[in-house]
Amino acid sequence: MIPKNVHVFLKGQAKKSYLALQRRHDKEAQSLLRSIDRLQARLRENPQYGQPVPRRLYPKSLAALGIQNLYRAELAQYWCALYTIEGDEVGIYLFILTIADHKTYDRMFGYA
Repeated sequence: MIPKNVHVFLKGQAKKSYLALQRRHDKEAQSLLRSIDRLQARLRENPQYGQPVPRRLYPKSLAALGIQNLYRAELAQYWCALYTIEGDEVGIYLFILTIADHKTYDRMFGYA
């Protein structure tokens, strides 16, 4: 069996957050960018690296996208990333949907 290629993409809010961090030059932004790059490398090695999020807890904004699975991975500075996995015969595709600080994450899940 030939191993499938794993592709990682930033999508929607995650892409906007990443680009905003790239425009900043402070230590926090640089730390987060390195953390996101490390996460992408880990996901290429192990697509199920993060913690699965139970379907009943999906934020409405993400559930509306019709995603079938959702994973959470911790980043530096108490930030986190939410991603979903899709696949076909050719490869595995990971879409990082959200990159958020702890406060934003809490609001998304209704904790705050």
